Amino acid sequence: MISIGLLIIRLIVGLLFVGHGAQKLFGWFGGYGIKGTGGWFESIGMKPGITMALFAGLAEFIGGILFALGFLTPLAAIIIAGTMVMAIVKVHGPNGLWATANGYEYNLTLIAVSIGIVFTGPGKYAIDAFLF
Repeated sequence: MISIGLLIIRLIVGLLFVGHGAQKLFGWFGGYGIKGTGGWFESIGMKPGITMALFAGLAEFIGGILFALGFLTPLAAIIIAGTMVMAIVKVHGPNGLWATANGYEYNLTLIAVSIGIVFTGPGKYAIDAFLF
């Protein structure tokens, strides 16, 4: 039963990250694509904006796929946690903890989930379990 719980966590968190990456990279799911996201990144001081949007989109997209599959799970978790640390530092941190004030509550939760999976392992329904 624990492995099913870990699978659910990995799938939900991982696929949501894939979606966020697709928003940045392709403009899917209501996203703004590379140019739009790059422009916003420039506006908050992340330059060059398009390059930073590409890196952020790839990190979320690839990290999310790896996490959902349970493949190279520690690497996937580091990628996810790293993107959330950047989101806290560049966007949400100054607003305090609570999401109701656009704070970093959700980002911190995702960091805890991704790093927690590293310490528990991805479960038996993960590619890592078959390979390692």
